[in-house]
Amino acid sequence: MQIARPASRDALGGLVDTMLAGAVAFWSMAGLAMWLGARVVYTDGICRGLDFDHEVLAVLQALQRPWLDAILTGATWLGSIAILLPVALALSWRYRRHGPPGTALLLPIAVGGASLLAHAGKFWVARPRPDMYPALISMPADLSFPSAHAMQITAFAFAWVLAAGSRPGWAGVIAAALIVLAVAFSRLYLQVHFPSDVAIGMIAGATWVLGLRLALGARP
Repeated sequence: MQIARPASRDALGGLVDTMLAGAVAFWSMAGLAMWLGARVVYTDGICRGLDFDHEVLAVLQALQRPWLDAILTGATWLGSIAILLPVALALSWRYRRHGPPGTALLLPIAVGGASLLAHAGKFWVARPRPDMYPALISMPADLSFPSAHAMQITAFAFAWVLAAGSRPGWAGVIAAALIVLAVAFSRLYLQVHFPSDVAIGMIAGATWVLGLRLALGARP
């Protein structure tokens, strides 16, 4: 006698298949954004800072003040995977009863996927960190392009706003945007990234999450 599989198990299997397919497809789209960015930062076969990058870092170096150093040294930690992933998991647990099945997983998948994509990009592009001015924190040991902090905080913010059950409201959306901008600005102010690293990281993080949310929300 053949035992029928429970409908809930079938639904879970279909959900996992959809999530994996969506993750692969939209991770590829985010990778395309980074590939296009990498084409920009390569000049004459050498991966280096652009004139625009140097000009922005020079302006920010002139703006350095002890009190601003302290604020942005703290703010930059908001983009760390060590902070974002535990928060994403906690919020995922809170949202587990809201929305279509699987949307609670949007936050941890978004943050974890963004981190993996960012570090794959670093290995692929192999762009050195800026060295025009002394960094205000210990220079990270990994490579520069793209900014993992910028990509991770952008992915987290987009996923939090889009997650079923979050209901952030306009105040929450504005707060999320300000945190993203603060982390992005901190990476430049602290002289650990080029502006193009940060910009491409933010674009790739947003692309990844928007596509992933569409994939997760596509199933009834």
